[in-house]
Order: sequence, then structure tokens, then C-alpha cells
Amino acid sequence: MNLRKTNSLLAGFFLVLLISTTVLAADEQLYGTWRLVSFTRTVLATGETMDAFGKSPHGFINYGRDGRMLVLIVSDKRPKVADLAKMTDQERVELFKSTIAYGGTYTYDGKAVTHHVDISWNENWTGTHVVRQVKFDGNRLALSAAPAPSPEDGRLVTAVLTWERIQ
Repeated sequence: MNLRKTNSLLAGFFLVLLISTTVLAADEQLYGTWRLVSFTRTVLATGETMDAFGKSPHGFINYGRDGRMLVLIVSDKRPKVADLAKMTDQERVELFKSTIAYGGTYTYDGKAVTHHVDISWNENWTGTHVVRQVKFDGNRLALSAAPAPSPEDGRLVTAVLTWERIQ
């Protein structure tokens, strides 16, 4: 093997090693369990920002080293049903509307995370891919969604979910 081929192979090897190390370092930032701090939606047409699940929503998201993820988010003002056996249809609707829950696998490229949804509280999400832009700020993680119609009124909105790492 001549010197040029050897140098090319070595350069290629080091490039692959550098890329792999960068992706692994990025994954290290994402791994673990995060607690929801805020969930806001911004209307694109007006700039109006609203708290999607109230001022103090509750939730957790977990990114495992095995490539699996789970998320559970609930509104800060969920109805408490007095008797599950006597729950009304309206109470069921309110509980459904005030919850987001899904799980599956995920891929992360250092800028965006894609959730590959295997199971969901809303069957329309099952089998889909949820893409979020990722931004870290200390022990906080912001996941931003691309513009989409609001489930409340259909206006085009962007969503930002801010999470804090659980130590």
C-alpha cells in the first residue's frame, strides 16, 4: 500500500472517530430524566404566547441509553373524578384533553431529536415521528416544535417545552 492510500485511510478513520465521538457527547447531554418546567405555544400570525397546559404543567421525559424514550405531560388543572365507576363522558373528555403521553424509540443528531412513536394516548400519533429542535442551557433542555395547527382553534403555532434535568 502506498503512502497516499495509507494517509487517506488514516484520515478517513480519524474523521469517523471524530464524528462518532461528537454524536456520543451530544447523546450524553440528552440521556436521563427531565421534569417539565413550561409548555408554551406561540401563534405565528400574532406573536401571542400562551401556556398550553397552564402556568404549572407537570411532566417527565426520559431518554434511555437503549434508544427508547417515554413522555407524560398533564395540565396543572386536571379534574379529579370522585368515583371512577361513575365518571361521566365529559370528565373522560377533560382527562384526555389534559394529557399527552407516548413512548417509542428516538434518534438524535446533536441538533434535533426525533421520537419514533410506538404507543400513544392518542392513536393518531402512534406510528408517527415527532421532531423537536434541541437547545441546552445549563441543566435545562428546550424542545421546540415546527409550526402546526393548534388543537384548540386551528391557528398555526409553534410550541416550546422546557425541561429541567432531574439529578
